Amino acid sequence: MMRIDAHHHLWTLARGDYGWLTPALAPIYRDFDLSDLKPHLAAAGIDGTILVQAAPTESETFFMLEIAEGDQVVRGVVGWTEFDTGNAMARIDAMAASTLLVGLRPMVQDIPDDDWLLRPAFAPLLAKMAKHGLVFDALVLPRHLQRLLHGIDRHPDLQFVLDHCAKPHIRTGDIAVWKRDIANVAERPNIVCKLSGLVTEAGSGWQLADLRPAVDHVLDCFGPQRLLWGSDWPVLNLAGDYERWLKASETLLADLSPDEKAAIFGGNAARIYLTKRGRQTV
Repeated sequence: MMRIDAHHHLWTLARGDYGWLTPALAPIYRDFDLSDLKPHLAAAGIDGTILVQAAPTESETFFMLEIAEGDQVVRGVVGWTEFDTGNAMARIDAMAASTLLVGLRPMVQDIPDDDWLLRPAFAPLLAKMAKHGLVFDALVLPRHLQRLLHGIDRHPDLQFVLDHCAKPHIRTGDIAVWKRDIANVAERPNIVCKLSGLVTEAGSGWQLADLRPAVDHVLDCFGPQRLLWGSDWPVLNLAGDYERWLKASETLLADLSPDEKAAIFGGNAARIYLTKRGRQTV
């Protein structure tokens, strides 16, 4: 079965649209392209990737689509469009013309209005995404989970992907409410969860024991057929590296069967992102 990294980024600082990426984030404050990523993929035996937006601009999405068109290792792109404009429906139609676009990701974690997901104007945009077979990547924080349920329930034909397990507060250990809300979200069949981003939430001194409560919980709630492994590289470099996170993931999932591991490390990503869109074959 194909191995897929379901979540990584590439960027060029000179593009100027990564407002969150400042010199204070020294380990990742430089350009990252496929030549930087490919040695990690080769060492991990990974066949393909999903490239995910890191800037709230359509121009960055087209930048990523150009990368995907030029290299078959990128099997699909999760992009961005402005959901708060009057022509958002037309913009989704236009962007969906590229079959390498497999999903869209509004940066909900950075939107000041915590109730943004509940806006009535949001509903037709989600319906439009479902019509095109696009996935909704949910970049949310624990406080958004109950609000996210509104969209999940209203759009059973739209596939949702929960990025980074909704970023539980691993550093403080304050995850009781997160655990409750994750269990509630996971009851819905049209959402899956990315096993990614956890080491960043844990911090640079993380150990396996720090990650295990969150990993065990999402595994219990979603099951191995609804978890997708992603590196979140190069953001990952703030708290570790590609090889260490991959090894940690394999250790944390060591009790699963070979088929279950194969699903998490590629099969599920292929099913979720690459059945209707994207690059299915080399």
